[in-house]
Amino acid sequence: MRIFKFALPFKYQSAIMSVNPLERLKEKMARLDLWQEEIILNRNAYLKYPDTTDTRIFLVNSGSLRVFIHDEKEEHTIRFGYPGNLITTLDSFFTERSSPMAIQALRRSVVSIMPKSVFVSFLESEDENRRLWQQLLQGLIVQQLEREVDLLTASPAERYLRVLHRSPQLFQEIPNRFIASYLRMTPETLSRLKKS
Repeated sequence: MRIFKFALPFKYQSAIMSVNPLERLKEKMARLDLWQEEIILNRNAYLKYPDTTDTRIFLVNSGSLRVFIHDEKEEHTIRFGYPGNLITTLDSFFTERSSPMAIQALRRSVVSIMPKSVFVSFLESEDENRRLWQQLLQGLIVQQLEREVDLLTASPAERYLRVLHRSPQLFQEIPNRFIASYLRMTPETLSRLKKS
């Protein structure tokens, strides 16, 4: 697997920053017809079980999914996927090893599947593909860091408002109990915050 540099050369920054990397990647992958399979998941069905290896990339066509881990006491939601999102367990994708993370449908969902080998060949076929993927990964890293800071320093009300500002679609696509898990608060606390 190729190692990606995370800094864009200056000559590309202004042109690429105006492009939504996810939309551009999806457009190019669709044009090349790289999605090899489409499946339907019923509510609560697993796309990836905990403690398994799965290196595929998934495109959510409809429905909603969550990436989560389960410890001895409770489940912890890490990320969501809804229509138009790419989703995978990045640790398993990159290391090709087992991951404690699971991906589960929160409602009936239709998902397209691409094997890692096809995706990597696509990335290596053009410099622009690699740059878009790097930019997408940079955005994910920044989002994850912002979330970690929120969880460590912000009050429940601040966490709620920041996520509402960053991802308003989340509150239209995802049931409250899973948003509460993602925000590390009880569903009752989330309900009170939404009413205030």
